[in-house]
Amino acid sequence: MTDPSARDGFWPVGATRVVSLAEAVSFVLLLVASAIKYGADEPIGVRILGPTHGTLFIAYCLLVLYVSVLRQWKIGRTLLALGASVVPFAPFFVERHWLRPLDASTAGGPGASGATA
Repeated sequence: MTDPSARDGFWPVGATRVVSLAEAVSFVLLLVASAIKYGADEPIGVRILGPTHGTLFIAYCLLVLYVSVLRQWKIGRTLLALGASVVPFAPFFVERHWLRPLDASTAGGPGASGATA
């Protein structure tokens, strides 16, 4: 059986890749804004980036759950991908290694998409 997300174009894997990258960037920017808030007493960055990151965080988690069902990920990989949302730069790893489109050589099954967890 082939990956259903491979024939659906951008949705949902491409959307998950974009949200994964945006969530990772917003997390790093929020950490910088937090340092500025407490170091320079300027809270505006946290006021803007806090809700933005929160929205991206929720979207990332929901999309990862959806893609994990589509690609039939093992529970370990799903939990690691969800856990990546709370570690700076970890969503970059998820996007790079687990959310790339499957090519013909790896479309043989759910465990054939690269690294296993």
